Amino acid sequence: MHLGRREQALLLLFALAVVFGLGVKYALNRQVAAVEEPAVTVEENPPPEICVHVAGAVYRPGVYRLSQGSRVLDAVQEAGARPDADLDALNLAQLLEDGQKVLVPVRMPPVEPGGAVTENPFACTGGLGTAAGTVSRGSKININRADARALEELPGIGPALARRIIEYRAANGAFSSVDELINVAGIGEKKLAQLRDHACVR
Repeated sequence: MHLGRREQALLLLFALAVVFGLGVKYALNRQVAAVEEPAVTVEENPPPEICVHVAGAVYRPGVYRLSQGSRVLDAVQEAGARPDADLDALNLAQLLEDGQKVLVPVRMPPVEPGGAVTENPFACTGGLGTAAGTVSRGSKININRADARALEELPGIGPALARRIIEYRAANGAFSSVDELINVAGIGEKKLAQLRDHACVR
């Protein structure tokens, strides 16, 4: 059948309308798919870690890996504080640094009311002291049990050397003899000779 020009024009307009409608529908479907497509989750890098050494009055002394930004409390909890740990002597809120050593001290025994004389737990001979952490004359200090304050009662031992003795003990175990103090940095033959009459390992 032969179509006139008018019919051909109308047919062409109809075809164009159909093509245009299909194009619009396709474009809308693409937009909807783009909106509904789940966003790609970018996995964040884990926080960097630090290594700290926990020693002293804990059940599991050793080196621990913790997240950067951890506190002293986190390190102590990992190692497990013993009942005799003096946590009040530490700043548990302090931020840890890589390579830091956390030394948990032993709690000092309480002073008797009224300043009564108490038996000193750090004396090998069971000597008496006038307050916890001090040793009476004539008694020797047990370097395997003494805390920093008691170690400072030894001749020539100040706070720094007392800390080194405790750190050496925590890292290497109990001293087998007083002469083993020579392995502690800062103690030479002359100082060791002074300590022999005042220290013991029993």
